[in-house]
Amino acid sequence: MTKTQKLKTISPFRLSSLLRSSTDPTTALRLFQNPNPNSPKPFRRSLLSYDLIITKLGRAELFDQMEQVLDLLRLEIRIAPKEPIFCNVIRYYGRSRLPQQALETFRRIPSFRCERTVRSLNALLNALIECRKYDYIREIYIEIDRYAAPDACTYNVLIKGACRNGCFDDALCLFDEMVEKGIAPNEVTFATLVSALCAEFRVDEALRLKEDMVEVFCLRPNVFLYTSLIKGFCEVGRLESALRVKEEALLDKELGVDSAIYSTLIRAFFKCGRKKEAFEVWEEMSGSGIEIGTVAYNAMISGFCDGKDFESAFGMLEEMVEKGLKPDVISFNVIIGGLCRDGKLREAIDLFEDMPRRGCVPDVVTFRVLFDGVYESMEIEEVMLILDEMVFKGFVPRIESVNKFVNRLCCNGNAEVLESVLGCLTKGNIINAETWQMVTMMACKSTALSPSFGLLEVLDSK
Repeated sequence: MTKTQKLKTISPFRLSSLLRSSTDPTTALRLFQNPNPNSPKPFRRSLLSYDLIITKLGRAELFDQMEQVLDLLRLEIRIAPKEPIFCNVIRYYGRSRLPQQALETFRRIPSFRCERTVRSLNALLNALIECRKYDYIREIYIEIDRYAAPDACTYNVLIKGACRNGCFDDALCLFDEMVEKGIAPNEVTFATLVSALCAEFRVDEALRLKEDMVEVFCLRPNVFLYTSLIKGFCEVGRLESALRVKEEALLDKELGVDSAIYSTLIRAFFKCGRKKEAFEVWEEMSGSGIEIGTVAYNAMISGFCDGKDFESAFGMLEEMVEKGLKPDVISFNVIIGGLCRDGKLREAIDLFEDMPRRGCVPDVVTFRVLFDGVYESMEIEEVMLILDEMVFKGFVPRIESVNKFVNRLCCNGNAEVLESVLGCLTKGNIINAETWQMVTMMACKSTALSPSFGLLEVLDSK
């Protein structure tokens, strides 16, 4: 072997460095599989190289290729993989809504000469929650001690799963079991339970749980818990109680109260028609030194739009820009929706068309809000332009709105426009049986229809 060939040979350490810097997972995989194509010697890959390539493939959802690498790793008897590798694989499957693969990965960890602990158990439970596989979680919970000794994180995940599944009493039972086993609940435990109780409007129970957290378990509530309580009291119309919780949160100087608490109160006061108090909360937040973000501005914009004060809503948009904040798509959607509800359709379309200039791209909600607002009132040509652009971008209007629009065209007997609409909707594959039923009835009843319109051909194609 010449000196030049030696210099070109990739070492295990060099391979890890190259894999880390590679941005293309497919290229990284080819390099991993054959780092030295001209060398007759077998290449001994390091555990770090395996970890890096598995991470890249998992993040890219190249699961077949990732499994091939895992099969190689199982055969590498000289390497003992660490549990975090498999925790990451389980998370990748969870994010991609592949619960069976996540479960299978957990089950075969021992085949890799790796001990399975509560760490991978918690990763699996989290993945199953992401996949909404609560039946799988229930089966694991029944034999949980067989897999690993559960810790506080395990119970937090189980409680979160029970809450998301609407089994709030089961979540409280899990909390009691946790305490009975001598596993100390933490801030996450209480925040999860309080949030779930508030979502069910059981605010008094949530408040008592918060008090137990402080008095019995000597824990400090976090911002998320306080925000959940305030939101819960606002939802049931107990704004004075919400204000008292806010004042309690402010007493904890180390808590780091953010604008979420104030935003929740602002929305609630606007919703109850108490505009003055909403302004007072805004002024208090502005003078408190708290960083005011987009969410808080959106709360004010929403309140102004509900009160049909669009001048103030646009003023908030301008103020955001002046303060270096970028209005997000929610900011525009709220105003467009308010304008549509108030019949200011031309202004809504103008703002929609101005969004790209303002640095914001319309999303599916923007199109749906605009389509819902204009299909009954605007000229057919205007509605068609919006629908065409919506379908072109791959967005789907609400099927209820589509059926109402088609029904309007059927009632008007406007077969030519109906043909164009159906062609557009068919292209986007967004027509259901009810839509076709309406069109078929029109085709049977109308004497104005003829094959020249192409409508009958469209029907035949379905």
